[in-house]
Amino acid sequence: MDSVISIFKERIKQAIANGQTLRIQGGNTKHFYGEQQATLDVLDTREHAGVVSYEPSELVVTVRCGTSLAELEQLLSTQGQCLAYEPPHFGASATVGGMVAAGLAGPARASVGGVRDHVLGAKLINGLGEELTFGGQVMKNVAGYDVSRVLAGSMGTLGIITEVSLKVLPTAPAEATLVCHLSQAQALGQLHRWGAQALPLNASACSNDVLYLRLRGAVAAVESACPRMMADMQALGGTAARMDAPQAEQHWRATREQSLPFFQAASPELCLWRLSLPQTAPLLDLPYPVCVEWHGGLRWLWAPASAATQLRQAAQQAGGHATVFRRAQAGAINTPVFSELPVVQQRIQRELQKQFDPHGVFNTGRLGI
Repeated sequence: MDSVISIFKERIKQAIANGQTLRIQGGNTKHFYGEQQATLDVLDTREHAGVVSYEPSELVVTVRCGTSLAELEQLLSTQGQCLAYEPPHFGASATVGGMVAAGLAGPARASVGGVRDHVLGAKLINGLGEELTFGGQVMKNVAGYDVSRVLAGSMGTLGIITEVSLKVLPTAPAEATLVCHLSQAQALGQLHRWGAQALPLNASACSNDVLYLRLRGAVAAVESACPRMMADMQALGGTAARMDAPQAEQHWRATREQSLPFFQAASPELCLWRLSLPQTAPLLDLPYPVCVEWHGGLRWLWAPASAATQLRQAAQQAGGHATVFRRAQAGAINTPVFSELPVVQQRIQRELQKQFDPHGVFNTGRLGI
């Protein structure tokens, strides 16, 4: 693998000499996300693959950036372990490096944390072609800035993540999915009430006035919580039921991978918007169908790019922000993908990028900075 690292370094040095910009790419399943520049030279990371070390008893795995995400999850499952934050794949070729760089998490995000909460350490090649190491393989290993976690969501703007150590967790011994017909206002209100209770609530999703709840944890905790939560929903006028396990697994996978009917655009002129809000934010007064995840903290909706001001103002007033997650299939879009950062945050991000990539080798425009 040293030869692959040498190739990466050489590509960076050539880019510096030629004034080029590189787009770091793994399986290319999340290229749609972020600002786009189609003319960049691609640096493919998939040759740098493989598991460096895996210690099931220590709940940590170290893998190279080009490692298949599906293969890693399969390895973990043989030991009864998993990536608890359920990273979306969006395609069979998804890689571990792309997972960290995109920083996206699935249905369990609100309960177990996101990608950066599970990154213990990382190796990086910066914009000078230097190899850097941050963090390690245990939780308490950081003095000063935790740079390894800054890489989560950096979208390839700070360097090539060549290797990453991840915290893994045991698969929950018990799981149950409940489904109930409730309005989104009722569902949000009930989710807020459940949030103050000791319940093994792992994931939630609500669209088209149907609320799905996933409980995970000890057998006794899950089995005792099911009738209580079903009674709460029935008290609101809904008819609650427990899904069979195969059907529930299929539903949550489709939620994670955005293959549910909700995630199919009704018109090619619509963008998929991602609103990140406080969990306690009320239902927003918007004229678009909404899918609510993360116990209220994540709202998906389809709207035209022209609705940007309306959506971003509504999200900001609720204490959050709005992102164009998937662009419209038809028509030019000049709307920025990300909400504008406050001045102080912009300065911090630019300085961070300057320290890692002083020559601008990497696609810093991906984050709209």
